[in-house]
Amino acid sequence: MNFPWKVEAPRIALVSLGCDKNRVDGEVMLGLLERAGCRIAAEPEADVILVNTCAFIQEAKQESIDAILEAARYREEGRCRVLLATGCLAQRYPGELLRDLPELDGVVGTGEIGRVVDIVRRAAAGERVREVGPPGFLGRDVLPRVPGGSPFTAYLKISEGCDNRCLYCVIPQLRGAHRSRRPSVLVREARSLAAGGAREIVLVAQDTTRYGSDLPEETSLASLVSQLAVLDGVAWVRLLYCYPSGITFDLVELMAREPRLCRYLDIPLQHAGDHVLRRMGRNMMGYDLRKLILFLRSAVPGLTIRSTFMVGFPGETEDDFEELLDFLQAMKLDHAGFFAYSREEGTPAALLPDQIPPEVKRERLERAAAVQRAVSHAVNRARVGSEVTVLVEGKKGGQHYGRSEGDAPDIDGRVFLNAAVDLEPGTFVRARVTGAGPYDLRARVISTLPL
Repeated sequence: MNFPWKVEAPRIALVSLGCDKNRVDGEVMLGLLERAGCRIAAEPEADVILVNTCAFIQEAKQESIDAILEAARYREEGRCRVLLATGCLAQRYPGELLRDLPELDGVVGTGEIGRVVDIVRRAAAGERVREVGPPGFLGRDVLPRVPGGSPFTAYLKISEGCDNRCLYCVIPQLRGAHRSRRPSVLVREARSLAAGGAREIVLVAQDTTRYGSDLPEETSLASLVSQLAVLDGVAWVRLLYCYPSGITFDLVELMAREPRLCRYLDIPLQHAGDHVLRRMGRNMMGYDLRKLILFLRSAVPGLTIRSTFMVGFPGETEDDFEELLDFLQAMKLDHAGFFAYSREEGTPAALLPDQIPPEVKRERLERAAAVQRAVSHAVNRARVGSEVTVLVEGKKGGQHYGRSEGDAPDIDGRVFLNAAVDLEPGTFVRARVTGAGPYDLRARVISTLPL
């Protein structure tokens, strides 16, 4: 890449915010820039800084703006020559960002990821770039990536966009309609990630279970997983973002018999009260959700279930909220996360009456988290004495740690290991659980598993 500065290989830094789908986009942008001759900087200070933003809720938007302002300090001090905002916030508010943040050299929408090299080059030449069109980027071929995080885990984005129309959600506006990547492309990308050292492939999308519904050939998520699970080097395939009504018998049956498919499902349920679920525009009510969870547990012994719930949706009464707490106590999900409803302009829910005051949202958020903390602690205590397989990830304070099949990266707990020998990161061990906290486990290593 030729730059107007006297730098043969400009250094590029990425600040990645939001979800792991956004993270994959950032890795692709770095990969394209590296292929064009740039060097990737480990620290946030560089010739070019990309802030890959999130705009899902107010809290995420503020975090993105703060990150841009932080990077702008390097720009003002002459330690950065080009500062670009990419991703969902840029897609949603391109004009406002350029108007209110003069430090920015440009904004890049979610559909322009594949053009990042040309955009950076133009910004470096002095153009204040505004490249925000329809959110159409998909990754129709295997693109270069510069993975971040653990070298033993890689995210594989299998589709983009969402066809669900939950009344609170702005994502379809930012990411477009659902569209799947071809299975052959995904298999080649997963093979490449495994060749690079990834032992765990985590499938992500806005709606993972809708995978394949838009492709001309007959395929499905279960079919795709079957192809990925046999790849050399892949020990675990994990599923995130499974829409509850999209979970098929084929997928459940595969999870019960395929040892490389983690017995783990992330199912964002959002709520458990019919009144709220109906107002949200969700297609399964509380009874259906309870029935689904009971079925999944009976069909897949040892299954770990994670979910995400929203509190404070417009019109949520105290009785509705108590229904959610009852659900948490009865269903005893292994992991759950909570967030407060954010009134997002352009969504139908923003116009609903009976908006919940912020102090009530905060109070309900704390109560829900406290209930789940007790549930998770009880679930973990029940695992004491059992054996688990652990992917060793590193060592901290002289103690090895890793994750079990029931712990997704970045969002769930860890297993802290008591081992008689030094353990190589990236290996798998069998360990017996000896202690439990609300989120993490302690375990004693029994044996090291062959690679």
